[in-house]
Amino acid sequence: MLVQNAHVNKVRQRGFTLIELMIVVAIIGIIAAIAIPSYTGYVENARATDAQGALTSFASAMERYYTQNGSYLGADGGTAAITGVLTAPTIYPTQAPLDSSAKFYNLRIFNLTANSYELRAVPIAGTAQANHGFIQLLSTGQRGWDSDNNKTIVTAENTWAR
Repeated sequence: MLVQNAHVNKVRQRGFTLIELMIVVAIIGIIAAIAIPSYTGYVENARATDAQGALTSFASAMERYYTQNGSYLGADGGTAAITGVLTAPTIYPTQAPLDSSAKFYNLRIFNLTANSYELRAVPIAGTAQANHGFIQLLSTGQRGWDSDNNKTIVTAENTWAR
């Protein structure tokens, strides 16, 4: 009889214990710690790829300008050559991405002569891309990415590969 009364008085409880909830929160925290940086890196690489596409289209605009004018001079709105100065173009949009209101790169002409040019996508300060280094495209088709963000491109950086 004593065993029977103990069984009757026992009430079945439903729900989760505090330890079970803490384990779930810890698992979610671990997953977030792995997923968020990975996602952030993916988004930053996508923005850089978009800037590369904008540079390629910018180069096409430069070639059209050359075909119409017999010279690259004037693509920045001026009449003189440019040496080592970032100058905004007048023949193409000045920021990338082209199809978004949020801009991450300034599109600039860095060196310009009658027969050659150097185009750069320069990360905008204060954006997520600010520490990614500039991306460049020369009139010869040579590509470069300042992957170490030291403001110059060395031979090993003559690529857009990440």
